[in-house]
Amino acid sequence: MDDLAKKNRRIGFIVLAVVLCMVGLTALSIPLYRLYCQVTGYGGQAVRAENAAPDVVLDRSITVRFNTVVDKNLPWEFAADQGPVTVRIGQEALISFSATNTSQEAMAGSALFNVSPPLAGVYFHKTQCFCFDYQMIAPGETVHFPVVFYIDPELADDAQLDDLKSVTLSYSFYRAESEELDRALEAFYNQEK
Repeated sequence: MDDLAKKNRRIGFIVLAVVLCMVGLTALSIPLYRLYCQVTGYGGQAVRAENAAPDVVLDRSITVRFNTVVDKNLPWEFAADQGPVTVRIGQEALISFSATNTSQEAMAGSALFNVSPPLAGVYFHKTQCFCFDYQMIAPGETVHFPVVFYIDPELADDAQLDDLKSVTLSYSFYRAESEELDRALEAFYNQEK
């Protein structure tokens, strides 16, 4: 084999390796971006906290409202089990949501969430949540999903949020492994760019 053939073969392997790396990164882009948003609170994403609420609880209170949406292709009823709750900043709160499968077959759904206003998402920490996981519900079954959260005391140091009195935690359920879920994930992450 002459030198030109060796060089061409080496370049071919390099190009193939680059293409495979690019395909791999493309396939992982949504899960990696989702993780980034959960860790940083970017774009109204509540931060998924690994530890419990801080020891500091401030006198300032914030009302947390809940919004629920179910895609038309998922025959579920989904709602918060309670109305708005008022929590002190730094105080851990437990709330729950219920979903009922109104169809005649078992179905899996997956929920997306966000926090409004988006600037508050950085300070909204969830220590327990059902979002992004597939939830399988049998026909006619009702399932309760707990959420544990707290609002980080550092919010009090953010001058942009001095007048913040309420936050809305929104969940949207989609049928698992559906085009609607894929489109919702894509739109959700594209709006934050």
